[in-house]
Amino acid sequence: MTLMIMIIWLGFGIGGDYPLSATIMSEYANKATRGAFVAAVFAMQGFGILTGGMIAIVVSSAFNAEFPAPPYGLDPRNSTVPEADYVWRIILMFGAVPALVTYYWRMRMPETARYTALVVKNAKKAAADMSKVLQVDPEEAKDEKIQTSRDKKGNEFGLFSKQFGRRHGLHLLGTTSTWFLLDIAFYSQNLFQKDIFTAIGWIPEPKTMNAIEEVYKIGRAQTLIALCSTVPGYWFTVALIDKIGRVKIQFMGFLFMTAFMFALAIPYHHWTITENRIGFVIMYSLTFFFANFGPNTTTFVVPAEIFPARLRSTCHGISAAAGKVGAMVGAFGFLYAANGIGVKKTLIVLSVINLLGMFFTLLIPGSKGKSLEELSREDHENDDDETRTESKHDVSAV
Repeated sequence: MTLMIMIIWLGFGIGGDYPLSATIMSEYANKATRGAFVAAVFAMQGFGILTGGMIAIVVSSAFNAEFPAPPYGLDPRNSTVPEADYVWRIILMFGAVPALVTYYWRMRMPETARYTALVVKNAKKAAADMSKVLQVDPEEAKDEKIQTSRDKKGNEFGLFSKQFGRRHGLHLLGTTSTWFLLDIAFYSQNLFQKDIFTAIGWIPEPKTMNAIEEVYKIGRAQTLIALCSTVPGYWFTVALIDKIGRVKIQFMGFLFMTAFMFALAIPYHHWTITENRIGFVIMYSLTFFFANFGPNTTTFVVPAEIFPARLRSTCHGISAAAGKVGAMVGAFGFLYAANGIGVKKTLIVLSVINLLGMFFTLLIPGSKGKSLEELSREDHENDDDETRTESKHDVSAV
């Protein structure tokens, strides 16, 4: 019960940090490199994944050497030694270290200048805050071009207003639906890698290992996947997002995820043969690569750019929340689907989900090379029809 309460509390913190970290970076970056900076914020979790995997390997290896136990198949009762209870606790505790390291600087971080100027209407404080963060003279900060809405009444609409629906309704549908669909597939893959690796024989059957040894072998396999595909995918996005564009990268990512999952699912029996296991791992790794060099990163970036300043964090939070609903569907759905219809048919279902994500990407406007005010249309009064077909132009070359 205590663990569940703490995880819920952790969810509040991470749920707040997702929109805030993306919005803060988006509003401080310039339009030429904004995508790379916001993507780099998200890409740092790749190093967290690697570090977590390495900690799991080291801790489980040390405990397995110090407290040997028989395999589960030989002695189910004694295959989990009492000391194994410390393994997951130590691994989990390490997650608090980055939060403690960054806490002081995060508490001293001011509101973004755009929020202070456009929402609070305090241009003087906005200039002072900008001078602190960018380390420039306050007079220079005053000259920094932050377009205001010039107090137009047409820009004072709320989240549930008709005007928001006309301007950004389809955009919000695009960001929420693509994040939702992505996380169904992405978290299914992440949470049940061990089941897939066991099914193709890449890691031993659980009954042939004790509990701590199983942690070690699963951690090793997942860390290898992260090192070879997940982390490179993040940084490919960072390098290319401001050159290729968000919509094209997201569309391409969903397209290749669909293709590789179909390639794994349709000839599934082929991949279970011993000599084909390496091929399966390579194909499976490529789905992670294109998830991260694709929608897993861009779904984080886009909502921080295309909505008005006063609603930017809210819309990003709504989009992220839709993603976490998708994660829950993926986590529980994959478990029951794999047991009910088998891994092959489950992979086909996930392929179709990725295909849907590709089509919902067409609802998202292109944001490459545009200012936040252009994207949110805070510097226009009557332009409800201006960008309804923007996303079509962005995917025309895909």
